[in-house]
Amino acid sequence: MKLFSRKSSSDDLQDRLAEYASDSTLTLDDVELSQPFSERVIIPLIKWVAESVTRITPEQAIEKSRVELEQAGRPIKSPEMLFGIKGTLAIVIMGLVIFSMVASNQRFIIILLAAPLSAGLGFMLPTLWLGSKKRARQTEIEKSLPDVLDLLVICVEAGLGFETAMLKVAEKWDNQLAKGFARVLQEIRLGKLRTDALREMDNNMGVADVKSFVAAIIQATTFGVSIANVLRIQSENMRDKRRQRAEQAAAQAPIKMIFPMVFITFPAIFIVLLGPAYLQVADSVLGG
Repeated sequence: MKLFSRKSSSDDLQDRLAEYASDSTLTLDDVELSQPFSERVIIPLIKWVAESVTRITPEQAIEKSRVELEQAGRPIKSPEMLFGIKGTLAIVIMGLVIFSMVASNQRFIIILLAAPLSAGLGFMLPTLWLGSKKRARQTEIEKSLPDVLDLLVICVEAGLGFETAMLKVAEKWDNQLAKGFARVLQEIRLGKLRTDALREMDNNMGVADVKSFVAAIIQATTFGVSIANVLRIQSENMRDKRRQRAEQAAAQAPIKMIFPMVFITFPAIFIVLLGPAYLQVADSVLGG
């Protein structure tokens, strides 16, 4: 009886192992199909286009794109990937335009003119998007710099070192400037000189106020000037610049309001005021 029980349990175990082995055996096609569509099709296509485009792109253009990506906060990992997205969008948009024109029976000369224009538009769209990301990041840095300098002044005057004060800024805020300080501190821990790390932060941000701040800190470090005094002067200057920018924006507001008032507000007012009178005149003329 025991022998039969052991044999039965052994058979059950073998059956379960065989069933598990048959279920777990996956072919290469099954593994590929289990991945998302973007990883199976879109990303390999972008990489292939990136290799093709960067092969004919000058090195200066690639380096310029690398700087712009850094100044925009690296929304895309590499300039090669950026060029891949540009080329892919150019091909896709051009294909859609050609297909729609052929389907609507447009003349060949119109299709011939629209194809390169649509491809150029698709190639430029990522550049426009990257430029908007860059401007938004730089605007955020300009707005946060005076407050960051105030905290640096307080920390340094309280007896903390400059790098410790930068650490306090990185811990207190979660903006782009605080992230830049955290990156500087990380590079210093890895052995880079503070001046070199600050210069790299300046290059990665591309903001004139940050350039002035970095130059002042490097000069104070080189000549042994009190960093607290330099930070205080920089803080006052940055606040004056922020106030001047606010006054300039307020002065430009009436000019920027002309277009929406003329083309949006005034037509609506005219329709509300003159619409009933026009209907009455039309009724009287048609009725007469």
